[in-house]
Amino acid sequence: MLNTELLFERDGAIATVIFNRPEARNAMTWAMYDGLVTACETVDNDPTLRVMILRGAGGKAFVAGTDISQFQSFHSAQDALDYERRLDDVIGRLESVTKPTIAMIEGPAAGAGAVIALTCDLRYGTPDSQIGVPIARTLGNCLSIANYARLVDMIGPARTKEVIFRARLVPAEQACQLGLMNEIVPADRLSTHVRTVAEEIATHAPLTLRATKEAIRRLQVHRRAVDSDDLTVMAYTSADFREGVTAFVEKRKPVFAGK
Repeated sequence: MLNTELLFERDGAIATVIFNRPEARNAMTWAMYDGLVTACETVDNDPTLRVMILRGAGGKAFVAGTDISQFQSFHSAQDALDYERRLDDVIGRLESVTKPTIAMIEGPAAGAGAVIALTCDLRYGTPDSQIGVPIARTLGNCLSIANYARLVDMIGPARTKEVIFRARLVPAEQACQLGLMNEIVPADRLSTHVRTVAEEIATHAPLTLRATKEAIRRLQVHRRAVDSDDLTVMAYTSADFREGVTAFVEKRKPVFAGK
């Protein structure tokens, strides 16, 4: 156990990270982000661990994003830049784990939860799974350039724009068709299926898997060295972002003015 909100379990060659806030649909706190980094370090430093599975507790959600209540303390451009850089550091660490990673998606993987899932090497879900970044209708913020790049790598520019512009959580069948998920499995078989895949991968040549992961990461990362601080500041310091956060806390629909 890393902390009560993020659990770490070992079973043979398989490590499992459990996002453990089911009452909040496993929305990420700062402590959970820190715990995810620690989990990545643990997996990389233990040669007996061959695969890492990430899942949400409770069976109702993978991760519903960052806990939005934490954004109430944002007051400056630096707050926005610090958050996106901190998130980039965490997601970058997950991406660079030298062992294969598998996202087991039950329910929605939304916002930062979608980013975590998409950063994993493989994604398996149920017919009720959903994945997306609905920030255009919720908070009015934006992604970092690295996370835009991850989406473009996976589904291309036009589909990325559609996913962001329409602010939908993509249902499982369509997500699978787009390549956002690898396979849809009946809910009562998902855990067993993911475990079977993990055990199969764990028997394969570790250096082949490591070389393949790192080669693909290097191919993708060269496009991310683009300065997007102006876009982050524009979104996070806007009246619309403040309205999005306030509306979420007040449990009402936000009214965006483009300011």
